[in-house]
Amino acid sequence: MSDHLMNTYMRQPVTFTKGEGVWLWDTAGEKYLDALAGVAVNGLGHAHPKLVAAISEQAAKLIHVSNIYHIAEQDALADKLCAISGMDKVFFCNSGCEANEASIKLARLYGHNKGIGNPEIIVMDKSFHGRTMATLSATGNRKVQAGFEPLVSGFIRVPYDDVDAVKQVASSNPNVVAILVEPVQGEGGINIPKDSSAYLETLRQICDAHGWLLMVDEVQTGIGRTGTWFAYQHTAIVPDVMSLAKGLGSGVPIGACLAKGKAAEVFVYGKHGSTFGGNPLACAASLATLAAIEDEGLCAHAEKMGDLIRLGFQSAFADTPAVKVVRNAGLMIGIELDRPCGELVKMALEAKLLINVTADKVVRLLPPLVIKQDEAHELVKRLSEVIKAYLKQ
Repeated sequence: MSDHLMNTYMRQPVTFTKGEGVWLWDTAGEKYLDALAGVAVNGLGHAHPKLVAAISEQAAKLIHVSNIYHIAEQDALADKLCAISGMDKVFFCNSGCEANEASIKLARLYGHNKGIGNPEIIVMDKSFHGRTMATLSATGNRKVQAGFEPLVSGFIRVPYDDVDAVKQVASSNPNVVAILVEPVQGEGGINIPKDSSAYLETLRQICDAHGWLLMVDEVQTGIGRTGTWFAYQHTAIVPDVMSLAKGLGSGVPIGACLAKGKAAEVFVYGKHGSTFGGNPLACAASLATLAAIEDEGLCAHAEKMGDLIRLGFQSAFADTPAVKVVRNAGLMIGIELDRPCGELVKMALEAKLLINVTADKVVRLLPPLVIKQDEAHELVKRLSEVIKAYLKQ
């Protein structure tokens, strides 16, 4: 590894050279099962033929032009995203934190337009919204904030899945303009509300009653991962603002901030922008991604495979009290242990399996949406053996 790279990542001792579906090969030709998908990015797996063809064709024509001009691929992608989401307008950027940054700016401008001088946003404990200064400040994790003070003000933190705490803020703070929430907390440990529908629907009611914006961070949950295009579609609500990234471009960097109704009219000329956002190459990759998910029925497949994997682990760990719970929302799967388990990442790598540990004690699995049934069984077999071996140490 180059000595000239900043030491910002705890990299595993492996370099990959090629991939196909859920499989990756390293420089020595060893084959690995990818149960992380670039942290929910490679929804189509690796080297999906429709994606490769779309990127190659677009790269041969046009990679980038400025947003000073009309971009046909951007128009087509905006139309498609609004059609499948029920939203009205889209702003394109390059990442999840940029999409959330846009959401935060939109909420603040919305508040100022209402005459609120110091607009505030309700955010959740254990949340993760990004590493820019505003999204870092909105994030509910002291570890990632430490050393970057002073943080950006204007955020009010409440416990996740606690509508009473939100109601208490509503009764006492006239400066609140929005709620920013993940339908499922990914970095926080695959935290799923006890009643997902009731939670988001009650937040929607609170926002409507107070004239606030309901903003959902679907950076990790979106683009089919939980079994619907977007996780909020498991409920009866539609948000005012939604942020997307990760799986949208299948590895080509792109993010999006979508808005509906009054929120869709907040940004006007000069209020926000991006040099690279929504360029022809990124939009072509995203259009191919959405088409493949639709054509191959991958939303429903993700829900089916996620449940299959969860049930497999629940059976494998039925007599293992150190495994506290296995939970999933589609192909967002968390295995919570009763102890810190970061060492499992290296042990799984030795078993030719790519996983992640988050929130110290939760094994996080985010397999490609294209994972097949036999590959799902292989994932359960390899990882359950690794976890049991770890617990015996």
